[in-house]
Amino acid sequence: MAEPAGHVTGIGGIFVKSRDPAALARWYKDALGLDVAAWGGAALPFDAPGHPPKVSWTAFPATTDHMMPSTREFMVNFAVDDMDAMAARLKARGVPILKRDDGDAFGRFAWIQDPDGTKIELWQPR
Repeated sequence: MAEPAGHVTGIGGIFVKSRDPAALARWYKDALGLDVAAWGGAALPFDAPGHPPKVSWTAFPATTDHMMPSTREFMVNFAVDDMDAMAARLKARGVPILKRDDGDAFGRFAWIQDPDGTKIELWQPR
């Protein structure tokens, strides 16, 4: 039986406030390699080679420390194609890796923060 109309089909965008949106966009372009367009954002294709077929949405308790040291109420997870290459890119740009986990059952993970303090989870799926 087909799902009735009127439901979410996926993530359509991530929108954040910033004291300096242009500087933040430059950081995402330089540090993470996002193809930031003239309109100030990046369109990330779902059909990129190696990209996972699903996007995760999870609610955490208000008391969680999972987003620490960020004080933001959210964390962004970006799928990456090569964690070692991404780690080298970040190191070359002076972006510290808060933590790394190469042994998780879901794949390889690393955590960083953007200049506004938002915690970013980088994930290379298995």
